[in-house]
Amino acid sequence: MEDKKMLEVAVKAADSKRAEDIVALDLEGISFIADAYLIAQAPTERQVIAIADEIDNQMAKAGYELTRQEGRQAGQWVLLDYGDLIVHIFKGEVRRHYNLEKLWGDASEIDLSAWIDNEDAN
Repeated sequence: MEDKKMLEVAVKAADSKRAEDIVALDLEGISFIADAYLIAQAPTERQVIAIADEIDNQMAKAGYELTRQEGRQAGQWVLLDYGDLIVHIFKGEVRRHYNLEKLWGDASEIDLSAWIDNEDAN
């Protein structure tokens, strides 16, 4: 992913709202849709929406334009499209059902450890 700052802003925003199991997949050369997927989860619909709202707010402050969104009303799976970065926030059981990590098994994980507050990790 060329713009690591975009990913950093999204990861820190998700982490600040206690998103769980945050993973980023490097899709460069694998998909024409985006350079990276950021995937996270939360236990409730309300928290899924809160995480999506925080990511959207922080990305806008950093100057990244949201081009498309899906699922914010239901809170089961929210998709935020920033062009090179697509963010997926799931309710836990929905994430397990769709298993995007397996679907994109050829993609390598991006190390996010520098941007996640490990003191709050589960």
